[in-house]
Amino acid sequence: MPLAAPAPQGAPVINLQDVCKVYDSGDNAVHALRGVTLEVGAGEAMAIIGPSGSGKSTLMHIVGCLDVPSSGEYYLAGTPVSRMSAKELARIRNQKIGFIFQAYNLLPRASILRNVELPMMYAGVPWAERQDRAREALRKVGLAERARHLPSQLSGGQRQRVAIARALVNRPSILLADEPTGNLDTQTGREILELFDDLGAHGHTVILVTHDMNVAAHAKRVIRLVDGLVANGAHPEPAAAGGPAA
Repeated sequence: MPLAAPAPQGAPVINLQDVCKVYDSGDNAVHALRGVTLEVGAGEAMAIIGPSGSGKSTLMHIVGCLDVPSSGEYYLAGTPVSRMSAKELARIRNQKIGFIFQAYNLLPRASILRNVELPMMYAGVPWAERQDRAREALRKVGLAERARHLPSQLSGGQRQRVAIARALVNRPSILLADEPTGNLDTQTGREILELFDDLGAHGHTVILVTHDMNVAAHAKRVIRLVDGLVANGAHPEPAAAGGPAA
């Protein structure tokens, strides 16, 4: 059973047009994004890099429908989402976007299988299908035998694999990973990035949000943000082997 149904390779999935995001107003206004125009094709592996305060987290939140632009337009697979209600945004997030966070965000007292099932519970997927899809997702990330374990019984790398499995079960068109190797040692981080490479090779649209040049080097396209603006699309050189970039 396939874990996802990605859009046709190369078809536009994300289209942002002159997107701005302003927090507060007047003298307290913070311009997090200052007119970002960006298109991402289906099956594309892209990294968004930039220093703290550059706007990359804000951009991720808008792309992931966790927030909406102050101005400009955002189209997800051709659907305008900029002015959707909170309920509509929640539905889009559940159906079309898989999130992977640095802190894993697993329920500590729930089994690994239960953690992976959660997005499908919110989506109303029947129990038997939830079980099948959750087990298949765990198999895909190499953790089928750990289904009954608790998160505390796994290593950091294994927990991140669970988070990836959870992100896949609703068959999203986009995977958003925010500093996915930030809490991992160098070798485990490489293994997680190889898993992202494999997902990209099988047609998933993968967006990595990071400050780490080694992580960004796994993407075929890199967007650099500076002060809320796209500075360039050049691919950075990876940092020296043996540790993450500063």
